[in-house]
Amino acid sequence: MSRASVSSVTKEQPSPVANPNSRSVFSVVRQKVTTKHGWLGDYDYRWLCLPSLPTARRKQPPFYGIDDELPLVLAMTSGLQHALAMLAGLIAPPIIFASSLMLDPATSSYMISASLIGSGILSLVQLSRMKLWGGYYLGTGLLSVVGTSFATLSTANAVFNMMYANGTCPSTTAADGTITRGSCPDAYGMLLGTSLICAFLEIGLSFLPPRVLQRIFPPMVTGTVILMIGASLVGSSGILDWGGGSNGCQARPTSGLYQLCPTVGSPHALPWGSPQFIGLGFLSFVSIILTELFGSPFLKNASIIVGLAVGCIVAGAAGYIDGSTITSAPAITFLWVYRFKINVYPPAILPMLAVYVSTAMEAIGDITASAEVSRIPVEGKDFDSRIQGGVLSDGIGGFLSALFTVTPLSVFAQNNGVISVTRCANRTAGRWCCAFLIIFGCLGKISGFFLAIPNPVLGGVTTFLFASVAVSGLRVLSYVKYTRRDRFILAAALSFGIGDLLVPDIFTYLFDGVNNPSKGLQGLFESITIVLSTPFLVSGIVALVLNLILPQDMLPQDEDEENVEVAQDLEIQRSE
Repeated sequence: MSRASVSSVTKEQPSPVANPNSRSVFSVVRQKVTTKHGWLGDYDYRWLCLPSLPTARRKQPPFYGIDDELPLVLAMTSGLQHALAMLAGLIAPPIIFASSLMLDPATSSYMISASLIGSGILSLVQLSRMKLWGGYYLGTGLLSVVGTSFATLSTANAVFNMMYANGTCPSTTAADGTITRGSCPDAYGMLLGTSLICAFLEIGLSFLPPRVLQRIFPPMVTGTVILMIGASLVGSSGILDWGGGSNGCQARPTSGLYQLCPTVGSPHALPWGSPQFIGLGFLSFVSIILTELFGSPFLKNASIIVGLAVGCIVAGAAGYIDGSTITSAPAITFLWVYRFKINVYPPAILPMLAVYVSTAMEAIGDITASAEVSRIPVEGKDFDSRIQGGVLSDGIGGFLSALFTVTPLSVFAQNNGVISVTRCANRTAGRWCCAFLIIFGCLGKISGFFLAIPNPVLGGVTTFLFASVAVSGLRVLSYVKYTRRDRFILAAALSFGIGDLLVPDIFTYLFDGVNNPSKGLQGLFESITIVLSTPFLVSGIVALVLNLILPQDMLPQDEDEENVEVAQDLEIQRSE
């Protein structure tokens, strides 16, 4: 080629142009904020906001997929709904932790703020789908949000009880035998430190093939664990708060600070189980039911908050609310305003490892449910990568949440109901949800208000919330075919789980006969006692072991044989 031809070719090359991707992004943003369609779209907001009769049938709005274009108002509205649906589940654990450890109002308020902020930040990670090396991912890429694991809440109660029993945390015993617990913030730091190191177990599990995890943790195991988590929380926290409190006043001592609930110096203090307390909790509970019957889709998604609001309005008018926590709370707060001494409590290592196994099991089920309601295929390599990314994000979230001064955060299932009702699975709505959660957490007065909610109001709402967790476990168990082998495994697992629920002290004295054990052996005994005394842990372990060692049925059970067995079971029940 001649020099002249090269020159002509060079002259014919196009001049540089602006990056089309950046231009398209700018044009999309401009269209969003400057046009009515960008703000409102074609969504039927009347359907979303107007109440209806239970028998009324209305046209459903369009479905928005995970990456569909979403109007700004709908994105913000849906994000707010997700945030409100999560709110009760996010504030209840830190309130219960603080009550169990007798922490001061300032620390308790901070723990609520940290939970909201941590959930917002780590939910952004779960919403993403960052590609890592070797085909691995971080995050699900779905509208998956995270919150404080209820498995941690149930286990922490047993750990804290052990700390007070062995003198790690201070307590005093009155002449009548009433035990009064002292403030023990170091116990919370020990829980965070133990959680931090145990998080590596779930991180490691995330690199196993999802099918292997599903084989080890089938619906029989995961359903049993979730059922027992919900049931134990109803008994250990929800219904006790409904009666007035779970800080020791439920024993109705004849003297001391907790002779009345929540304390003798509180406004409108009454004995535990008083009709006034039962009525307040019942009012909140009934408000949830009425919202489900007559509320708009928006209110139905926030029915828990409606129950809290109605209960607080009546409680405030009757003088049950102490506003000191609101006035003393800071206007603005953030993570690390209060810090805890991070340490490791050896007896809690084994229980916390089991907690992370259970959170991995819950994550698989919740991610599957999120994919189903988001109309994403629940099989194939793409779905397996979402499971892997979600479990990895869960494990890393457990590590980071401890650094955020928050107990392990795992995938929440509450948002799946919001997706199914609003027909919006868009990740933009999820990002707005995260923004609202972070804002709620940074506004310290909001946390102060949550801390001022009377125990009966909170108990009426959390009883429903924890019962919903138990129902989720029953739903998972509904996937089991219930062969003779399955029924045997479930019966064995529930024998320990329900036994623990009904007689919580059954394993407390198991090692009392061992004389002068070494410090290490004593720690092992305490760890085993915590596992055996936590219903979901012991029942989950029994179900897991039996599922692995019992052989599968050689031949599938035909329908006629199954019907005969069911009829025999019913005949036995009638004869009894």
